[in-house]
Amino acid sequence: MTNALSELLTKRLRLRWLTESDSDLLLAIWNDPAFVRYVGDRGIRTLDEAAEAFREGPGRLYRDFGYGPYRVASRDTDMAMGICGLFRREGLDDPDIGYALLPQHCGQGYATEAAVAVMHHARHTLGFRRLTALINPENAASIGLVEKQGMSFEKLLRMPGDNSDVSLYGINW
Repeated sequence: MTNALSELLTKRLRLRWLTESDSDLLLAIWNDPAFVRYVGDRGIRTLDEAAEAFREGPGRLYRDFGYGPYRVASRDTDMAMGICGLFRREGLDDPDIGYALLPQHCGQGYATEAAVAVMHHARHTLGFRRLTALINPENAASIGLVEKQGMSFEKLLRMPGDNSDVSLYGINW
């Protein structure tokens, strides 16, 4: 892992802050059936809408908090695979980790590898003492990933503006 806030390196992956030029990746992720099922439909259907959502989402997080989601790519080829990073959500006191991979990259350990790097960065570089994850209770793969990283189920909660409950997982360091 590098010390730069905007880039993390693992054995197989390069994680860097998203830019507006990654709107195509965001559009593909936000419209992936698994993302829609487990996270929700953001209603973003065009590159222009994805660029605006970037500015209002990740772009704002970087400006306001100094962290946010990373573009996850192959370290060897720089092929984009998905996103993984830290978020600030209304109604939560602590940052939460989130991740989503394009379907062709699922099941190969990339999400775990990226999450380990982001959690290490959150703890050792950013100095967070606690990290959370919000997960759809039906998303067994995501639940397994955070539990393997030491997170524990804390409670069901409903986030502002949502119409269904999510599971809150957390870890204290």
